[in-house]
Amino acid sequence: MKNMAMLYSKRATDIRDIYGECLILPMIMVKTIKGEIYEPGLEKVKEVICKRIRQITPELSIENEIFDSQQTLDKLCLMSGGHVRNLLLLTQDAIARTEELPITEKEVRRAVTQARDTYRRAVENHQWCLLAEISRSKRIINDDQYRSLMYNRCLLEYRYLDDEGEIQRWYDIYPLIQGVPEFKEAVAKLP
Repeated sequence: MKNMAMLYSKRATDIRDIYGECLILPMIMVKTIKGEIYEPGLEKVKEVICKRIRQITPELSIENEIFDSQQTLDKLCLMSGGHVRNLLLLTQDAIARTEELPITEKEVRRAVTQARDTYRRAVENHQWCLLAEISRSKRIINDDQYRSLMYNRCLLEYRYLDDEGEIQRWYDIYPLIQGVPEFKEAVAKLP
């Protein structure tokens, strides 16, 4: 966390001078900046789950025997926002709620609801309007208010290469925050 704070601070150039270019790993883009499903990213996220599950049960089909449908698997992957650690935590929670395979949409929904409640508690009251603005603009300002939302993973950073090969970045809220009532109220108040 402290290292991340340094990379987004006034000292970022000093860090680069001392240590060289530091890498910041963005999320796997599962949706585009316009909110459309980004299939290559979604497939990569599914691959992460598949590799984990194959270590335990290599003979079972992930979309029919591990999960009850492709839609259930897709929902889990999309709700992770492409954040691999959160993907694995959501998967682990859904599995823990399952008495027998396959994992159903109900277990995934309950895992998402549980995680959503954790994130709701991580956001301070005055930050809901910031999250609503970012969900619309896909941009942040490099200051402490936005950094704190990045540190607790309420904001996720995405990157892509544009047509000239330049790195472009954009930001979005962690997808499960969209279901939090305080967020919905803040979005409704936007001009």
